[in-house]
Parts: sequence; C-alpha cells; structure tokens
Amino acid sequence: MQKENLRVPVISPSGEPLMPTTASRARRWIKQGKAKPFWNDLGIWCVQLLFKPSGTKTQSIVVGTDPGKRYSGIAVQSAKYTLFMSHIVVMGFIPKQGTAIAGIKEKMLYRSMLRRGRRGRRINRSKAFKLRNHRQKRFSNRKKTKLAPSIRSNRQLEIRVISELARIYPISEIRVEKVRADVDKTSGRKGAKSGKGFSPVMVGQGWMIEQLSSIATVVTIEGWHKDGNGTSQVREYLQLMKNKSDKALQAPETHAVDAVAIAATRFVQYKPFYTANTRGCIWVGEVAITDAVFKVISKPRITRRRLHDAVPGKGGIRERYGGSTTPFKARKGDLIEYSTKSKGEIKKVIGYCSGYTGKNLSLSDANWSRLGRFADSKCRILARNTGLVILGTSSPTQLPSYPPTTKASAYGHSTSEI
Repeated sequence: MQKENLRVPVISPSGEPLMPTTASRARRWIKQGKAKPFWNDLGIWCVQLLFKPSGTKTQSIVVGTDPGKRYSGIAVQSAKYTLFMSHIVVMGFIPKQGTAIAGIKEKMLYRSMLRRGRRGRRINRSKAFKLRNHRQKRFSNRKKTKLAPSIRSNRQLEIRVISELARIYPISEIRVEKVRADVDKTSGRKGAKSGKGFSPVMVGQGWMIEQLSSIATVVTIEGWHKDGNGTSQVREYLQLMKNKSDKALQAPETHAVDAVAIAATRFVQYKPFYTANTRGCIWVGEVAITDAVFKVISKPRITRRRLHDAVPGKGGIRERYGGSTTPFKARKGDLIEYSTKSKGEIKKVIGYCSGYTGKNLSLSDANWSRLGRFADSKCRILARNTGLVILGTSSPTQLPSYPPTTKASAYGHSTSEI
C-alpha cells in the first residue's frame, strides 16, 4: 500500500460533489477565504467552495460493497487513490455481545409476544365465541414481497452510508458482491439442495440493488468465482492483508479490504490472451491502493419506548422504559461533551448520550459501553443524533467543528486525518 496524502472531499457552492483535493490545498483555500470546512454525518472532514469552480469534470470513482450478516465493508476507490474505508457493524441478527441489547430479530419476537398478550387480555372469554371481541380475518391482504426486518435493517444501514458518500464524492459506479445461496438445483451450484425454496438473503440483496440504482449504476460481482476475478484473487493481486480469524475485529483487514478489492475490479481485470504461439491470462489495467480514512460505523443502541409490559404492574402504573427523549435538552444518540475542573485540572469526556438517571446523563463510547454518569449542568451538545455512531479518526474523540489533530483526548486516541 502506497503512502500518499489523504484526499479531502470537495463540493461546489450548490452542493454538487467534485473531485477530492489534497489536504494542503484545502487548508490554503480555507485560509484564503475560498472555501469553508464542514463535517458530514460519517465524520469525514470536507470543504465547500465559496466560488464557482473552473471545471466540473470528474474521473471514475467507484464504491465497493461487501455485505454481510453481522459485519459489512464499504470502500471508495479511484484509479489513483483509495479515498475511504469503513467497517459496518449491523445489528439485525445478534445482540451486542456482553450486554442485554437485543438484535432486530429478538426485538421482533418480543414484540409479537407482547401483542399476543394484549389481544388475549381484551377478550371476554365468558361470552360465546361468536360474541367475543375477535378481530376479523385478514388472509387476502398479504403481499409476497415481504422482506425480513433483520435483513432490511442491515441493508438500510449500508444504503445510508453509501448515500452519505454520494453527497461528497462524484460516484460513477457501485459494485456489490453478489450472494447466491444453495436453495435448490436451479441455483446452478454443485451440492445444491433439491426441492423448491428461496433465500431471504437473496431477496434482501435484490431489494438493496434496486435502492442503490437510484444513486448510481450498480454492478454485481460474483466474488466466489475462481477465474482470477474473484474477491480473494483480486485482493491477493493487490497485496492486501486479510484477517480471517476474527471477523469482529474493527480494523481494515477484516472487511474493508474486501470492499477495496471489489471496487478495484473496475480498474483491473484478469483476462485471457491469445497469440500465434502462446495463450494464457494476464492482469489488465492499473489501480493504486493508498492510505485512506477508516471508520467503524454502527447505529445507536436505543431501545424504543415500551408502551406495554408483559406483566401488568400493580395499580396499572407502568415504569418508564426506553425511548429517545430525556428531561433535558439532550436526546439519546447526541454527541455530548462533559467538562469539569477538579484540583486545577480540566477533565473532559466525549461520548454519546445513552440514557439518564435523575439529573445525570449516561455517556457511552462508540461501542455503546458506558463511560459513566455525568451531571447535565456540566454537559453540552456537540452534535445532534444523526442515526449513526462513528468510531475512527477524528470522531468522536474531538470537537467536530475543528480540523482534526493528532492530540489524544480523554475518550480515546485520534490520528491525523488530513
């Protein structure tokens, strides 16, 4: 991987994404009053021009997506630079390990249990069956295009990240690794099961591709192929390191490198060649893999407000549980800074609001591990809840309104982004 200056996204005065520029040029524009800096929802430092650009021509910039069941990878790649890498933590299937936070699947099961309990309690069983307060039958209003909520939640998070990237990069193409499940003999794969069936993963994949087509041209990549253009083969050709032992590791070597390889297939291909005396295969095209901003992206672990309990409380009084609001100005998911002075030293803690107790706010890190409870009077809001939790360079370890630095904070460690 080459060491290059990280590229800074640039947008026009009207908000149209332009080609990224160098960090030194971006700082010079800001100093001369030709541009203003801002942070997008992914924690990427960008600049917006304050004058009409001399040209708006763009080169090919490709987004590579490696969707997964628990973790996904998304990267932005051009022919000369790697612009962005991310590790996506999706919460559709499994709960957060070591905590009581459930995934989408477990939440749906608990919701259906509460619904059955409510319907059972409102029925007067002393009356005849025909006179009971049963709802009418609803068997003719079903649609055959239902998508599992857990899969929908995973794909929606990936679509959200790509849509945010499309606002700051002139994306020309989106490449998605295609999944093909062994459902029946029609799948065309060896060892496929017999009989009819379908795969919810493939249904979610088709839905995701349909949604992404409104952003840019979508190209599907069959990464399992061994014809030289498979994801693992392209990754080895680009000399990218892969960690196969711990997929939960929040590092580029787990899933982001696969996304980079998928995006790079737009610029390099393994093609056969024929001459008068020889024949074989050769790599065609060029692409440069460089240092890039790396982010770990997930969603706030906020429990929805519970309107009903499985067991009714005494006197019909239901305790507060869940919800996104607090009695203070802050809401759950907001980026909060706590500052206090003790023994002549200023203590600062930055984290996400995850709840409250009395007059104190609970702050958590990007992995939603609680940092502690802090007085609301000594907290201030840095950024409102965007529906995303970002961990990585410059976010949330420092103020979003200032350029990134190499200084470590009380929350964690930050490295220079530009």
